[in-house]
Amino acid sequence: MKMDIIINPVVMAGGVGSRLWPLSRAAFPKQYQVLVENDNSLTMLQQTFARLGGLSLGTSQLICNQEQRFLAAEQVRRLGEEIPACAGMTAAGLDVVLEPCGRNTAPAVIIAALRLQQQGVDHPMLVLSADHAIADEAGFRAAIVKASALANEGYVVTLGIQPTFACTGYGYIECGEAVGGYGDDSAAEQGLKVNNFVEKPDEATAASYLASNNYLWNSGMFIMRPSVLMEEAQAYCPGLLAQCRETVASATLDLDFVRLPEVEFGQCDNTSIDYAIMEHTQKAVVVPVDCGWSDVGDLNALYETNTIDEQGNVCQGDTLVNQSRNCFVKSTSRLIAVQGVEGLAIVETKDAVVVAPLAQAQDIKQLVTQLKLQKRDELVNQREVYRPWGSYDSVDSGPNYQVKRITVNPGARLSVQKHKYRAEHWVVVSGLATVHLDGNEHTLKSNDSIYIQVGAIHSLANNTSAPLHLIEVQSGSYLGEDDIERLEDLYGRC
Repeated sequence: MKMDIIINPVVMAGGVGSRLWPLSRAAFPKQYQVLVENDNSLTMLQQTFARLGGLSLGTSQLICNQEQRFLAAEQVRRLGEEIPACAGMTAAGLDVVLEPCGRNTAPAVIIAALRLQQQGVDHPMLVLSADHAIADEAGFRAAIVKASALANEGYVVTLGIQPTFACTGYGYIECGEAVGGYGDDSAAEQGLKVNNFVEKPDEATAASYLASNNYLWNSGMFIMRPSVLMEEAQAYCPGLLAQCRETVASATLDLDFVRLPEVEFGQCDNTSIDYAIMEHTQKAVVVPVDCGWSDVGDLNALYETNTIDEQGNVCQGDTLVNQSRNCFVKSTSRLIAVQGVEGLAIVETKDAVVVAPLAQAQDIKQLVTQLKLQKRDELVNQREVYRPWGSYDSVDSGPNYQVKRITVNPGARLSVQKHKYRAEHWVVVSGLATVHLDGNEHTLKSNDSIYIQVGAIHSLANNTSAPLHLIEVQSGSYLGEDDIERLEDLYGRC
């Protein structure tokens, strides 16, 4: 097999993962969290980049929602610092492309290909989701090398996962004759023509697919040359291709980000790459891979992806489990005590608790639907909210008051701002705070405090190399986040 083909990763990080609620929220989706156990405590996004180590990589693109841009950029920056082998793919070699709204996978993939063509690049692009778990990373990389060689020959290649059970939650790929070769006639060293893409089947149909030994799970991972993708897009979705060209032509740079224009991108068809191209192209080839893959799509998948103890339980966080079997128990902020139950998912976050049979994990989406109807904020936000400068945790609130625990990252600075309706009282817990208040500078250490009256122009900075922690007490007639008038901002939010 050829090992020296340059591969251009395209990592899509725009999903919400609603079936993993309350862990995954619109403002803090699963790909930015440590949900799958690993030695370096990497988030799923970080793991996606890290497992590409050892491949010959060109330009990397990370496509995410504009609301998560600072969270995504910070995670890849930290990955490059913590794992030196990842520094090249997560620093100068990475473009972070911002979507103003969700438009499924087809526009994202086509736009990524157009951007590579702008740079004169036609080496294979590797399309990955940021929220997949893979146990056998060496086997995964070997499959990528095989697939990239086929892509170099002009095929549109997808990775197909060897099924392990009759799953009704995945799409399937019907395999055809062998194509391509690497000096060995065995099918194990070749790709297979794609006869058909099949939507998620019922249980009986899934069982027949498993028994036939001729179907693979559709992983949603693809490898193709940008020029080949453009040819197929012109043939099967020319309208979408034209919309994507207009979008790329109007894209702008915003700090270190590539921002897609809201109007042009919003006019792109909301469709998947499977439906737009893969189900129609005559160049589709699948490379089978058995690498312990999971899309971690629900709590049962999360249970199966992590380490299971002798009682069949997965226990994470502060838990006490007795006389219970085959359960997924996860605590994020307090003790969960479980007695005499079996087959349950019990998940606690700071603001919500879910208890459900693991066998009904897919039905969490019904709870999500009810949350949408009730317009509950818990559907979108966790209690801890991430900002480009750090995070805040709303620990208490009531009529006319709110208490937050604020963390400011080393070297970070909040915007210069003022409030129309609320006053604030800051108390430093640890670290050193630099506060500008109505033209005067104040340095606050642990146990120092300062009062910000209504209408005062103020800012907060951490000019040290250690995190800054403080308590903020807000008081006033209105305490919403939109009572912030930004006058200056490092992060372009004015």
